[in-house]
Amino acid sequence: MRTYWNYHRGLRTQDEWQPNCWTQVSCPTPDDEDFLIRQLQIPDYFLDDIRDKDERARYDYDEGWMLIILRIPYLKEAQSRTPHTTIPLGIILNKDVFVTVCHFETNMMIDFVSYQQKRGLGFTDTVDLVFRLFLSSAVWYLKRLKQISTIIDAAKRDLDRPINNADLINLSRLQDSLTYFATSIRGNETLLSKLKFKLPVDELDADMIEDVNIEMSQARETTNIYANILESTIDTYAAIINNNMGQTMKTMTSVSIILMFPTLIASIFGMNLLNGMEHWVGGFPVIIAASIGVTFLFIWFFRKIEWI
Repeated sequence: MRTYWNYHRGLRTQDEWQPNCWTQVSCPTPDDEDFLIRQLQIPDYFLDDIRDKDERARYDYDEGWMLIILRIPYLKEAQSRTPHTTIPLGIILNKDVFVTVCHFETNMMIDFVSYQQKRGLGFTDTVDLVFRLFLSSAVWYLKRLKQISTIIDAAKRDLDRPINNADLINLSRLQDSLTYFATSIRGNETLLSKLKFKLPVDELDADMIEDVNIEMSQARETTNIYANILESTIDTYAAIINNNMGQTMKTMTSVSIILMFPTLIASIFGMNLLNGMEHWVGGFPVIIAASIGVTFLFIWFFRKIEWI
């Protein structure tokens, strides 16, 4: 889907492409790609790089064209193995062409457009637009991290209830998400530090870059903090599971020992050998009483040492 935006003195849609407009392409169709390649003359391998969901944050040049790949946060459907991940957002620049391409419909871009329309000031130039996209990505990393923090807090509150495999699997998936976040944020920071010297930056852009650096630094530090908290929570879960397993093994061992002695007594006096009690009428009741007595003795002992 293509949307053409006039970004001067506000953000307004327009019916067709014009020079110096922002062309936003989301979930591109073959017709969209044909328009970008044939009409705008964008190098086709730029689009191939953006299509790769694992493409790292970087920039590239080709005969006056510049490709910037920014990693942005993305929330998948709830059934996904890693709900929180990152995806590439492609930014393509030329003298009078500015195109963003993303193969996913993201809340970040929807919110970015909505916020800029409410802001009503538009963008001074394409460089300003690039750095505002960087700023928006950093802000959305922080938003997604707050959601992850809420899930971690809920997991910590549930430590006093029985733990199952689903709990550990969900925490492991969050750990994967934080790894993606940390890697992508570091890549964006490195990319931003290089773009400062590759794009024509004015004083206003320099202030914007400083704001982006602050937000990205906060996102990176927050990711590291939550990763450490999550690792500690998983270790706590593992310790509780080991403790529960130890308690279960002690209980099973206690029951085995309790049952062993009555079985031993019954086995000894049940042998087809002379033992002095084979002709005594009270032999059987005595053996039963002895077995019961030994059983209760060990039950008392194991309860005293808190094994059962």
